[in-house]
Amino acid sequence: MNVTQTGSQTQDRLSREIHLASRPLGMPTVDNFTLVETRVGTPDEGELLVRNHWMSVDPYMRGMMIDQKSYAAPFQVGEVLNGRAVGVVEVSRHPDFAPGDHVFHMHGWRDYARAPAANFEKIDPQIAPPQAFLGTLGVPGLTAYVGLFRIGALKDGENVFVSAAAGAVGSVACQLAKAHGCRVVASAGSEEKCAWLRDVAGVDVAINYRTCGDLNAAVGAALPNGIDVCFENVGGAHLVAALNHMNVFGRIALCGMIGQYNDMKPSPGPSNLMLLISRSLKLEGFVVRNHMDLRPRFREEVGALIRSGRLHSRETIESGLENAPRAFLKLFTGENFGKMLVRIA
Repeated sequence: MNVTQTGSQTQDRLSREIHLASRPLGMPTVDNFTLVETRVGTPDEGELLVRNHWMSVDPYMRGMMIDQKSYAAPFQVGEVLNGRAVGVVEVSRHPDFAPGDHVFHMHGWRDYARAPAANFEKIDPQIAPPQAFLGTLGVPGLTAYVGLFRIGALKDGENVFVSAAAGAVGSVACQLAKAHGCRVVASAGSEEKCAWLRDVAGVDVAINYRTCGDLNAAVGAALPNGIDVCFENVGGAHLVAALNHMNVFGRIALCGMIGQYNDMKPSPGPSNLMLLISRSLKLEGFVVRNHMDLRPRFREEVGALIRSGRLHSRETIESGLENAPRAFLKLFTGENFGKMLVRIA
Protein backbone atom coordinates (compact mmCIF):
# COMPACT_ATOMS: atom_id res chain seq x y z
CA MET A 1 0.00 0.00 0.00
CA ASN A 2 1.53 3.27 -1.15
CA VAL A 3 1.56 6.57 0.78
CA THR A 4 0.97 9.91 -0.93
CA GLN A 5 0.20 13.44 0.25
CA THR A 6 -2.36 15.91 -1.04
CA GLY A 7 -3.82 19.24 0.01
CA SER A 8 -2.46 22.68 0.86
CA GLN A 9 0.15 23.13 3.56
CA THR A 10 -2.03 25.10 5.96
CA GLN A 11 -2.15 24.96 9.74
CA ASP A 12 -5.29 22.82 9.92
CA ARG A 13 -5.14 19.19 10.95
CA LEU A 14 -3.33 16.56 8.94
CA SER A 15 -5.48 13.51 8.35
CA ARG A 16 -4.69 10.12 6.84
CA GLU A 17 -7.21 8.47 4.52
CA ILE A 18 -7.45 5.11 2.78
CA HIS A 19 -8.19 5.49 -0.94
CA LEU A 20 -9.14 2.86 -3.50
CA ALA A 21 -6.05 2.53 -5.69
CA SER A 22 -7.52 0.04 -8.17
CA ARG A 23 -10.54 -2.21 -8.57
CA PRO A 24 -9.87 -5.77 -7.33
CA LEU A 25 -10.04 -8.71 -9.69
CA GLY A 26 -10.99 -11.69 -7.58
CA MET A 27 -9.66 -11.58 -4.03
CA PRO A 28 -8.59 -8.02 -3.06
CA THR A 29 -5.02 -7.36 -1.96
CA VAL A 30 -3.35 -4.54 -0.04
CA ASP A 31 -2.18 -3.16 -3.41
CA ASN A 32 -5.78 -2.15 -4.15
CA PHE A 33 -5.50 0.50 -1.40
CA THR A 34 -3.41 3.62 -0.86
CA LEU A 35 -2.75 5.55 2.35
CA VAL A 36 -3.04 9.29 1.62
CA GLU A 37 -2.21 12.25 3.86
CA THR A 38 -4.35 15.36 3.43
CA ARG A 39 -5.52 18.47 5.29
CA VAL A 40 -9.08 18.47 6.57
CA GLY A 41 -9.62 22.23 6.64
CA THR A 42 -11.59 24.37 9.09
CA PRO A 43 -15.27 23.43 9.53
CA ASP A 44 -17.73 25.80 7.86
CA GLU A 45 -20.96 26.96 9.48
CA GLY A 46 -23.15 23.92 10.16
CA GLU A 47 -20.25 21.46 9.98
CA LEU A 48 -18.43 19.27 12.51
CA LEU A 49 -14.85 18.08 12.76
CA VAL A 50 -14.72 14.62 14.33
CA ARG A 51 -11.73 12.57 15.43
CA ASN A 52 -12.48 8.99 14.51
CA HIS A 53 -11.74 6.42 17.20
CA TRP A 54 -13.23 3.24 15.68
CA MET A 55 -14.22 2.14 12.19
CA SER A 56 -15.93 -0.90 10.77
CA VAL A 57 -14.98 -3.08 7.81
CA ASP A 58 -17.82 -5.13 6.35
CA PRO A 59 -18.32 -7.69 3.56
CA TYR A 60 -20.74 -5.43 1.66
CA MET A 61 -17.79 -3.12 0.86
CA ARG A 62 -16.43 -5.72 -1.57
CA GLY A 63 -19.44 -5.18 -3.83
CA MET A 64 -18.90 -1.42 -3.74
CA MET A 65 -15.41 -1.88 -5.20
CA ILE A 66 -17.00 -3.07 -8.44
CA ASP A 67 -18.07 -0.43 -10.95
CA GLN A 68 -21.65 -1.56 -11.36
CA LYS A 69 -25.14 -0.40 -10.46
CA SER A 70 -26.18 -1.38 -6.96
CA TYR A 71 -28.18 -0.07 -3.99
CA ALA A 72 -25.35 2.42 -3.31
CA ALA A 73 -22.85 4.27 -5.47
CA PRO A 74 -19.60 2.29 -5.90
CA PHE A 75 -16.30 3.46 -4.46
CA GLN A 76 -14.30 5.47 -6.97
CA VAL A 77 -10.66 4.79 -7.83
CA GLY A 78 -8.44 7.54 -6.43
CA GLU A 79 -10.98 8.63 -3.80
CA VAL A 80 -11.35 7.97 -0.10
CA LEU A 81 -13.49 4.99 0.90
CA ASN A 82 -16.49 5.39 3.19
CA GLY A 83 -17.88 3.24 5.95
CA ARG A 84 -19.31 3.24 9.44
CA ALA A 85 -17.28 4.86 12.20
CA VAL A 86 -17.62 6.37 15.65
CA GLY A 87 -15.63 9.26 17.03
CA VAL A 88 -15.60 12.36 19.20
CA VAL A 89 -16.46 15.91 18.11
CA GLU A 90 -13.42 18.18 18.28
CA VAL A 91 -14.87 21.27 16.59
CA SER A 92 -18.58 22.06 16.24
CA ARG A 93 -20.20 24.81 14.22
CA HIS A 94 -23.71 23.55 14.84
CA PRO A 95 -25.79 24.24 17.97
CA ASP A 96 -26.91 20.60 18.39
CA PHE A 97 -23.38 19.28 18.90
CA ALA A 98 -20.60 20.17 21.33
CA PRO A 99 -16.93 19.21 21.57
CA GLY A 100 -16.69 15.90 23.38
CA ASP A 101 -19.91 14.45 21.97
CA HIS A 102 -19.63 10.86 20.76
CA VAL A 103 -21.07 10.38 17.28
CA PHE A 104 -21.77 7.68 14.71
CA HIS A 105 -21.37 8.40 10.99
CA MET A 106 -20.43 7.04 7.56
CA HIS A 107 -17.08 8.80 7.11
CA GLY A 108 -14.74 6.01 8.11
CA TRP A 109 -11.39 5.03 6.55
CA ARG A 110 -9.83 8.30 7.78
CA ASP A 111 -8.44 9.90 10.94
CA TYR A 112 -10.70 12.96 10.86
CA ALA A 113 -14.17 13.44 9.41
CA ARG A 114 -15.34 16.92 8.45
CA ALA A 115 -18.92 17.10 7.18
CA PRO A 116 -22.32 18.74 7.73
CA ALA A 117 -23.85 18.03 11.13
CA ALA A 118 -26.73 16.19 9.45
CA ASN A 119 -24.26 13.40 8.62
CA PHE A 120 -23.68 12.59 12.30
CA GLU A 121 -25.78 10.90 14.98
CA LYS A 122 -25.10 11.30 18.70
CA ILE A 123 -24.53 8.09 20.64
CA ASP A 124 -24.47 7.56 24.40
CA PRO A 125 -21.31 5.81 25.64
CA GLN A 126 -23.10 5.16 28.95
CA ILE A 127 -25.35 2.63 27.21
CA ALA A 128 -22.47 0.61 25.78
CA PRO A 129 -18.86 1.12 24.65
CA PRO A 130 -18.83 3.35 21.54
CA GLN A 131 -17.64 0.55 19.27
CA ALA A 132 -20.77 -1.46 20.14
CA PHE A 133 -22.69 0.98 17.91
CA LEU A 134 -20.71 -0.52 14.99
CA GLY A 135 -21.65 -4.07 15.98
CA THR A 136 -24.29 -5.49 18.28
CA LEU A 137 -26.16 -2.19 18.74
CA GLY A 138 -25.40 -1.02 15.22
CA VAL A 139 -26.16 -2.07 11.67
CA PRO A 140 -24.91 -5.68 12.04
CA GLY A 141 -27.28 -6.25 14.96
CA LEU A 142 -30.12 -4.53 13.14
CA THR A 143 -29.42 -6.67 10.07
CA ALA A 144 -29.85 -9.81 12.17
CA TYR A 145 -33.08 -8.43 13.62
CA VAL A 146 -34.54 -7.50 10.22
CA GLY A 147 -33.57 -10.82 8.66
CA LEU A 148 -35.12 -12.90 11.41
CA PHE A 149 -38.28 -11.02 12.21
CA ARG A 150 -39.30 -9.11 9.06
CA ILE A 151 -37.86 -11.25 6.27
CA GLY A 152 -37.90 -14.59 8.09
CA ALA A 153 -41.12 -13.89 10.02
CA LEU A 154 -39.67 -15.92 12.90
CA LYS A 155 -42.10 -17.47 15.37
CA ASP A 156 -41.18 -18.57 18.87
CA GLY A 157 -39.95 -22.16 19.06
CA GLU A 158 -39.13 -22.65 15.38
CA ASN A 159 -36.08 -24.43 13.92
CA VAL A 160 -33.39 -22.05 12.65
CA PHE A 161 -30.19 -22.52 10.64
CA VAL A 162 -27.60 -19.70 10.55
CA SER A 163 -24.51 -19.76 8.30
CA ALA A 164 -21.36 -17.74 9.06
CA ALA A 165 -22.75 -17.77 12.57
CA ALA A 166 -19.64 -16.49 14.34
CA GLY A 167 -19.62 -13.25 12.35
CA ALA A 168 -20.99 -9.89 13.44
CA VAL A 169 -24.45 -10.52 12.00
CA GLY A 170 -24.73 -14.27 12.42
CA SER A 171 -23.77 -14.26 16.09
CA VAL A 172 -26.58 -11.82 16.90
CA ALA A 173 -29.06 -13.77 14.77
CA CYS A 174 -28.27 -16.95 16.70
CA GLN A 175 -28.79 -15.31 20.08
CA LEU A 176 -31.98 -13.51 19.08
CA ALA A 177 -33.45 -16.80 17.86
CA LYS A 178 -32.46 -18.52 21.11
CA ALA A 179 -34.09 -15.69 23.08
CA HIS A 180 -37.31 -16.62 21.29
CA GLY A 181 -37.12 -20.26 22.28
CA CYS A 182 -35.91 -21.59 18.94
CA ARG A 183 -33.71 -24.57 18.19
CA VAL A 184 -30.67 -23.02 16.53
CA VAL A 185 -28.05 -24.78 14.42
CA ALA A 186 -25.06 -22.69 13.40
CA SER A 187 -22.16 -23.16 11.00
CA ALA A 188 -18.69 -21.67 11.41
CA GLY A 189 -15.17 -22.34 10.14
CA SER A 190 -13.15 -23.30 13.24
CA GLU A 191 -13.45 -25.31 16.44
CA GLU A 192 -12.84 -22.15 18.47
CA LYS A 193 -15.78 -20.43 16.83
CA CYS A 194 -18.00 -23.47 17.24
CA ALA A 195 -17.11 -23.70 20.92
CA TRP A 196 -18.03 -20.04 21.47
CA LEU A 197 -21.33 -20.53 19.64
CA ARG A 198 -22.21 -23.48 21.86
CA ASP A 199 -20.83 -22.27 25.20
CA VAL A 200 -21.48 -18.52 25.02
CA ALA A 201 -24.09 -17.87 22.33
CA GLY A 202 -26.01 -20.95 23.44
CA VAL A 203 -26.78 -22.58 20.08
CA ASP A 204 -27.99 -26.16 20.13
CA VAL A 205 -25.53 -27.49 17.53
CA ALA A 206 -22.48 -25.82 15.95
CA ILE A 207 -21.17 -27.34 12.70
CA ASN A 208 -17.57 -26.80 11.61
CA TYR A 209 -18.13 -26.72 7.86
CA ARG A 210 -14.40 -27.18 7.20
CA THR A 211 -14.20 -30.53 9.02
CA CYS A 212 -17.75 -31.94 9.04
CA GLY A 213 -17.36 -33.72 5.71
CA ASP A 214 -20.80 -33.79 4.10
CA LEU A 215 -22.36 -30.43 5.06
CA ASN A 216 -25.77 -31.48 3.79
CA ALA A 217 -25.75 -34.58 5.99
CA ALA A 218 -24.51 -32.59 9.00
CA VAL A 219 -27.32 -30.05 8.68
CA GLY A 220 -29.90 -32.81 8.31
CA ALA A 221 -28.60 -34.64 11.38
CA ALA A 222 -28.67 -31.45 13.48
CA LEU A 223 -32.18 -30.52 12.33
CA PRO A 224 -34.11 -33.79 12.00
CA ASN A 225 -37.41 -31.89 12.08
CA GLY A 226 -36.32 -29.58 9.25
CA ILE A 227 -35.65 -25.85 9.00
CA ASP A 228 -38.34 -23.23 9.38
CA VAL A 229 -36.08 -20.17 9.01
CA CYS A 230 -32.64 -20.02 7.38
CA PHE A 231 -30.49 -16.94 7.91
CA GLU A 232 -28.12 -17.20 4.94
CA ASN A 233 -24.78 -15.37 4.91
CA VAL A 234 -22.60 -17.65 2.76
CA GLY A 235 -24.42 -19.10 -0.25
CA GLY A 236 -23.03 -22.00 -2.28
CA ALA A 237 -23.07 -25.35 -0.45
CA HIS A 238 -24.67 -23.77 2.60
CA LEU A 239 -27.68 -22.60 0.61
CA VAL A 240 -27.97 -25.96 -1.13
CA ALA A 241 -27.98 -27.78 2.23
CA ALA A 242 -30.52 -25.36 3.70
CA LEU A 243 -32.88 -25.79 0.75
CA ASN A 244 -32.70 -29.57 1.06
CA HIS A 245 -33.91 -29.44 4.65
CA MET A 246 -36.43 -26.58 4.56
CA ASN A 247 -39.90 -27.33 5.85
CA VAL A 248 -43.01 -26.52 3.83
CA PHE A 249 -43.67 -22.76 4.03
CA GLY A 250 -40.10 -22.21 5.28
CA ARG A 251 -38.44 -18.81 4.90
CA ILE A 252 -34.88 -18.02 3.79
CA ALA A 253 -33.53 -14.55 4.64
CA LEU A 254 -30.74 -14.00 2.12
CA CYS A 255 -28.45 -11.57 3.91
CA GLY A 256 -25.16 -12.26 2.13
CA MET A 257 -23.20 -14.67 -0.03
CA ILE A 258 -19.68 -14.05 1.16
CA GLY A 259 -18.52 -17.37 -0.25
CA GLN A 260 -18.94 -15.95 -3.77
CA TYR A 261 -17.99 -12.27 -3.44
CA ASN A 262 -14.53 -12.76 -4.95
CA ASP A 263 -15.45 -15.18 -7.73
CA MET A 264 -13.93 -14.19 -11.06
CA LYS A 265 -17.01 -15.42 -12.93
CA PRO A 266 -20.60 -16.03 -11.84
CA SER A 267 -21.08 -19.22 -9.87
CA PRO A 268 -23.79 -21.67 -10.97
CA GLY A 269 -26.96 -21.37 -8.96
CA PRO A 270 -28.15 -24.08 -6.56
CA SER A 271 -29.33 -27.16 -8.45
CA ASN A 272 -32.25 -27.65 -6.06
CA LEU A 273 -34.11 -24.35 -6.53
CA MET A 274 -37.21 -26.26 -7.62
CA LEU A 275 -37.75 -26.97 -3.92
CA LEU A 276 -38.87 -23.35 -3.65
CA ILE A 277 -41.96 -24.38 -5.60
CA SER A 278 -42.69 -27.83 -4.26
CA ARG A 279 -42.32 -26.75 -0.61
CA SER A 280 -43.86 -23.27 -1.01
CA LEU A 281 -40.68 -21.63 0.26
CA LYS A 282 -39.93 -17.94 0.51
CA LEU A 283 -36.41 -16.81 -0.49
CA GLU A 284 -35.90 -13.07 -0.11
CA GLY A 285 -32.78 -10.96 -0.27
CA PHE A 286 -32.66 -7.76 1.73
CA VAL A 287 -30.58 -4.67 2.42
CA VAL A 288 -30.89 -3.28 5.93
CA ARG A 289 -31.04 0.34 4.81
CA ASN A 290 -34.58 -0.33 3.55
CA HIS A 291 -35.76 -1.33 7.02
CA MET A 292 -34.53 1.44 9.30
CA ASP A 293 -38.03 1.86 10.72
CA LEU A 294 -37.32 -1.21 12.87
CA ARG A 295 -34.35 0.40 14.60
CA PRO A 296 -36.22 1.69 17.72
CA ARG A 297 -37.80 -1.71 18.34
CA PHE A 298 -34.47 -3.44 17.69
CA ARG A 299 -32.55 -1.23 20.13
CA GLU A 300 -35.18 -1.72 22.81
CA GLU A 301 -35.15 -5.52 22.57
CA VAL A 302 -31.41 -5.98 22.04
CA GLY A 303 -30.53 -3.39 24.68
CA ALA A 304 -32.63 -5.31 27.21
CA LEU A 305 -30.93 -8.59 26.26
CA ILE A 306 -27.48 -7.03 26.67
CA ARG A 307 -28.35 -5.53 30.07
CA SER A 308 -29.71 -8.88 31.27
CA GLY A 309 -26.57 -10.71 30.16
CA ARG A 310 -28.45 -12.82 27.61
CA LEU A 311 -26.74 -11.44 24.50
CA HIS A 312 -22.97 -11.52 24.10
CA SER A 313 -20.62 -10.07 21.51
CA ARG A 314 -17.18 -10.92 20.22
CA GLU A 315 -14.78 -8.52 18.48
CA THR A 316 -11.64 -8.86 16.38
CA ILE A 317 -9.62 -5.65 16.55
CA GLU A 318 -6.86 -4.32 14.30
CA SER A 319 -5.00 -1.25 15.55
CA GLY A 320 -4.05 1.63 13.26
CA LEU A 321 -5.77 3.14 10.25
CA GLU A 322 -2.93 1.88 8.07
CA ASN A 323 -4.02 -1.68 8.89
CA ALA A 324 -7.64 -1.18 7.80
CA PRO A 325 -7.07 -2.89 4.41
CA ARG A 326 -5.61 -5.95 6.12
CA ALA A 327 -8.58 -6.03 8.49
CA PHE A 328 -10.92 -5.93 5.50
CA LEU A 329 -9.11 -8.79 3.76
CA LYS A 330 -9.43 -10.98 6.85
CA LEU A 331 -13.20 -11.00 6.33
CA PHE A 332 -12.70 -13.28 3.32
CA THR A 333 -10.28 -15.72 4.92
CA GLY A 334 -12.31 -16.37 8.07
CA GLU A 335 -9.76 -14.69 10.35
CA ASN A 336 -12.35 -12.46 11.98
CA PHE A 337 -14.26 -13.69 15.01
CA GLY A 338 -17.38 -11.63 15.61
CA LYS A 339 -17.29 -7.98 14.58
CA MET A 340 -14.18 -6.86 12.69
CA LEU A 341 -13.11 -3.43 13.93
CA VAL A 342 -10.22 -1.03 13.41
CA ARG A 343 -9.10 1.07 16.35
CA ILE A 344 -7.94 4.36 14.86
CA ALA A 345 -7.23 6.40 18.00
